[in-house]
Amino acid sequence: MTTLPTAARLADLALQANVSEATVSRVLNGKSGVAAATRQKVLAALDVLGYERPVRLRQRSAGLVGLVIPELTNPIFPAFAQVIEQALSGYGYTPVLGTQMPGGATEDELVDQLVERGVTGIIFLSGLHADLSADPERYARLTGRGVPYVLINGYNDRVQAPFVSPDDRAAAGMAVRHLADLGHRRIGLAVGPARFVPSLRKAEGFTAALASSDGVTGCVQHTLFTVEGGHAAAGALLDEGCTGIVCGSDLMALGAVRAARQRGLSVPGSVSVVGYDDSQLNAFTDPPLTTVRQPVRAMANAAVHALLEEIGGNPVQRTEFVFQPELVVRNSTGAAPETA
Repeated sequence: MTTLPTAARLADLALQANVSEATVSRVLNGKSGVAAATRQKVLAALDVLGYERPVRLRQRSAGLVGLVIPELTNPIFPAFAQVIEQALSGYGYTPVLGTQMPGGATEDELVDQLVERGVTGIIFLSGLHADLSADPERYARLTGRGVPYVLINGYNDRVQAPFVSPDDRAAAGMAVRHLADLGHRRIGLAVGPARFVPSLRKAEGFTAALASSDGVTGCVQHTLFTVEGGHAAAGALLDEGCTGIVCGSDLMALGAVRAARQRGLSVPGSVSVVGYDDSQLNAFTDPPLTTVRQPVRAMANAAVHALLEEIGGNPVQRTEFVFQPELVVRNSTGAAPETA
């Protein structure tokens, strides 16, 4: 944190908060006449730009909010965590991160720890709610303890809560159509275990896209959502004659690229690979990775807003709010070998 300069950097703060410099000045000087939401935007701008809040503007935390995520090695999870924490801080809440690292606390243990710390709500990212083999009653018990929560990725109709999800079926369809347009006629899907809702939905979208693409066939390999899982699945798909591979995560896609190269195949000359998520590093991989981008910022902000409504006593509809992904074309996809 740096101390706010005398000039207050009004222009930078105004640009970040999307308000006028006069409004920024009023907030920094503790003047009235500024809407609460606008005041929070200016305070959030101070935090984002790394300035200390003036003493008069510092307030006690509005409360603790837990964020439970599977792990930190997959870049998509820290990306979500960063946006969620920024949004919570902008509304005066203190985020508390709970990570299910291998050999560490389970989701249930993390929830118990968060509840013991007195959190006012919890956001779950790709948690056990997305695993159809897990008991959904754990969330009903959490409701019984009076703790509101919101779930990201993996809709489960047995859990009565607000859900925020990307359209996984549409994501797989985008990838298949992109490869089909490039002339690929044998396309494979490397995706996570079938017990996970996002995996099932991607497989459904993949199969539907194949059915609507004339002359295109394909096959599905369920594996682990890791580099090693993508490597193993890609080997099986290459044995099936696939020249295009759609992956359920960017890490899996990097494993698929490695598998192709170990066989002496070039990407995208011999094999095209599409990832999913869109880490900021994808533009710098070799080759830069074509992927389907999750709308992380929109989804994270929606989850925070839904949770704050719940905390405020305004129940949000117990349904799934679905966000559209975006195909980002880079250099890991190209014309099918026979049409190159």
